[in-house]
Amino acid sequence: MRLLLVEDDRLLADGLARQLEKAGFSVDTTAMAREAVVLGEQEDYRAVVLDLGLPDGSGLDVLRQWRANQINLPVLILTARGGWQDRVNGLKAGADDYLAKPFQTEELIARLNAIVRRSEGRVHSVVKAGRFELDENRQSLKLADGTEHTLTGTEFRLLRCLMSRPRHVFSKEQLMEQLYNLNDSPSENVIEAYIRRLRKLVGPDTIATRRGQGYLFNDTV
Repeated sequence: MRLLLVEDDRLLADGLARQLEKAGFSVDTTAMAREAVVLGEQEDYRAVVLDLGLPDGSGLDVLRQWRANQINLPVLILTARGGWQDRVNGLKAGADDYLAKPFQTEELIARLNAIVRRSEGRVHSVVKAGRFELDENRQSLKLADGTEHTLTGTEFRLLRCLMSRPRHVFSKEQLMEQLYNLNDSPSENVIEAYIRRLRKLVGPDTIATRRGQGYLFNDTV
């Protein structure tokens, strides 16, 4: 699940990115408002963490521009402690949630997962597709017979992408975008390798190949 982190405090951004990646996100970071606007419009993010105080502009202006351009991805804004007016303005501008600094990373991750679930029309932290249940908190897969398998970070991100939209065909390029950030440069063959590993868990027909198009999760198997 790919995420954009807009934060100009380098130490905070680096620490958050590491924790978010452990939680199953693939993270792109920027400290600049102008770059955030472009990335939000060009890249396929599932959520954004947006600081309001940026060196070259306001995070609120970034958010307003996204919403004006029909960029409806979930946004969690970071505000200064006691900045109630910032929180009100952020929500009015189209933010989905807010968090005051300083904060606990666990709360940030919980709030992010919550706004992503709402955007997908879910209530619980378990993604269900066919006979399978994917636990976002534990990053584990539960099979029909009740057995659970712990997944690696990449396996989890890939399976979550496929299971969140059953029977939707994802191209290799789309899957790569969700698995890796802009600084990574993996080979497209890595997708095939992880698909083979996941098929050992869910069965060869559950993750189907559409020749020349990509892969889909068949929840009817």
